[in-house]
Amino acid sequence: MRRAAAVTLATGALLSVSALAAPAQAATAPTVSAKGAFLLNNASSATVYSKAADTRRQMASTTKVMTAAVVLSTKGVDLNRKVTVKQAYRDYVTKEGASTADLRTGDKMTVRQLLYATLLPSGCDAAYALADTFGTGSTTAARTKSFVSKMNAKATELKLKNTKFDSFDGISGGGNNYSTPRDLAKVAQYAMKNTNFRTVVKATSYKATAPASNGGSRTYTWYNTNKLLGSYKGAIGIKTGTGTAAGPCLIFAATRGSKTVVGVILNGSDRYKDAAKMLDYGFGSSTAKTMKLRTLPSDAQRD
Repeated sequence: MRRAAAVTLATGALLSVSALAAPAQAATAPTVSAKGAFLLNNASSATVYSKAADTRRQMASTTKVMTAAVVLSTKGVDLNRKVTVKQAYRDYVTKEGASTADLRTGDKMTVRQLLYATLLPSGCDAAYALADTFGTGSTTAARTKSFVSKMNAKATELKLKNTKFDSFDGISGGGNNYSTPRDLAKVAQYAMKNTNFRTVVKATSYKATAPASNGGSRTYTWYNTNKLLGSYKGAIGIKTGTGTAAGPCLIFAATRGSKTVVGVILNGSDRYKDAAKMLDYGFGSSTAKTMKLRTLPSDAQRD
């Protein structure tokens, strides 16, 4: 679904596993398919599990977590603000062969609806709309470039040492859209502090009705591409990503009792099983052995 240069940038150790001493945690750290993985305790930020946590890799559509975080952290953001869908957004998706929310030209979507459209079906058209709306400049190109600069400024603010964005959606022409499992976990941890973000990413589906270009109204139905939701007990988000260079990626979080953990899988051939095993390790459970993944409708986006 993503076109990007096949680039992997290595800066960290190949493998290290550490455990957070907790009575509920399983004794043996799991083996995962992912080339990079990380799990942290949300309350303390302590490392629970780590594999090549500081090795830079492309991150595909997990990029959109930062896209949403930048929008939601904008001072005075109005989630009910109306945004008119441009043909350019649809043309972009067609050109890139990208995942889409199938936004229709001329429809008027709220910022809130665009967040759902970005984070559930992984709509690159919706991410484009947000970047075009929240960037500054006199042209679409200038505004989207400005927005990506805001993403990088947020990465600096969060003290991410191994993260760079050259894209608002993860489609990277030059391969300079990369992060690490540790850095992405910090991005997720930051994003999950926002109530609106948490509400969006935990939804398995969402229906949005918008004024249509023909004067009537149109109803959109989007399904969350994150199959961990509804499959692993306690899962509360967050975002999938898949790309030629990035491979299958997943940022995830789960809560059981008073404990919340946040994790990242980069380039994992079995990302959901990996995530479940890591969560089991954090919670001291064995859910991964019996987990059955939620099935997406045949017409739903995959990412």
